[in-house]
Amino acid sequence: MRFVDEYRDAEKAQALAAKIASLCEPGRRYKFMEVCGGHTHTIYKHGLEDYLPETITLVHGPGCPVCVIPMGRVDDAIHIAEQPDVIMTSFGDMMRVPGGRGSFFESMAEGSDIRMVYSPLDALKVARQNPDRRIVFMAIGFETTAPSTAMTVLRAKAEGIENFSIFCNHVTIIPAIKAILDSPDLRLDGFIGPGHVSTIIGCRPYEFIARDYGKPLVTSGFEPLDVLQSIYMILLQLAEGRSEVENQYSRVVPWDGNRRALMAINEVMELRPYFEWRGLGFISHSALRVRERYAAFDAERIFEIPGSRVADPKACQCGEVLKGVLKPWECKVFGTACTPETPIGTCMVSSEGACAAYYNYGRFARERVKEATSR
Repeated sequence: MRFVDEYRDAEKAQALAAKIASLCEPGRRYKFMEVCGGHTHTIYKHGLEDYLPETITLVHGPGCPVCVIPMGRVDDAIHIAEQPDVIMTSFGDMMRVPGGRGSFFESMAEGSDIRMVYSPLDALKVARQNPDRRIVFMAIGFETTAPSTAMTVLRAKAEGIENFSIFCNHVTIIPAIKAILDSPDLRLDGFIGPGHVSTIIGCRPYEFIARDYGKPLVTSGFEPLDVLQSIYMILLQLAEGRSEVENQYSRVVPWDGNRRALMAINEVMELRPYFEWRGLGFISHSALRVRERYAAFDAERIFEIPGSRVADPKACQCGEVLKGVLKPWECKVFGTACTPETPIGTCMVSSEGACAAYYNYGRFARERVKEATSR
């Protein structure tokens, strides 16, 4: 297949749905986690749950990089933005993420110079244009976006741009999946593996999931037929008594990853001893920091960072949603106090957030079901 509409063919989807149903054992219930928020949005935008038997439940994982940023790191970033002569730059989906002291938008209203950019190279351009200001890029994302951040640091060094730095919040997916597997809150039968991250790290790092935990994982693309085929491949493994890592997204994902991208990350960054994840707590070796030899580009070394710790609002249940323990509509404030316009939690903000997916594509249908069952 060469065109997007071929991956959205309703007849092919129905055929895959029939194959999926044929593989389900009578009386058995299945629970699969889609790790990536992009898959969550595909599932609810295209109504893929309607193609699946009721015995299959899909739950959301921690694969939304904005969603897992703890409130304290937002407060630390705002602290940097408030320093004299600083211009903070950020991706757009970070602008409304709430911290303990508010969001970037609210900090802007109070006088901080915070600008939205589309890439770290845009932030570097701002640094060239403002040589008398200190430009900081709010670097977030999994291994998917870490190479672009690393390459930007390398370019800044090569060009001798001394007023540019990054506030590094890049996280790594494998420790988060392991934390999910070790959690007593959730029992899973398999994983729909993240496609974007896998374009960088490949599929080999997931092999411990099948080897040590006996769970199949299928790295999936993001179109409706990709997701349905991945579910079929997981069920086929279970039916045949196998637990393996398979690559449905082979048109994009190399098994061993993108070596040049990995080399760039390794040159500029190293693993942190530990990092706090929203909803998951502190996970060892689960995030990246700037190496000592690039300290001149590390905002955490240039500025005095408070290292804020902020508890999530009691009404917010983003942590349970990120771990797959709760569906978004089960959160007490979903769609009422917490909406994309007035978010309490990060899952309602990000374009990959599970709550945003439910709110935009599934909220009203879910409400109708709840109303019907409560009568």
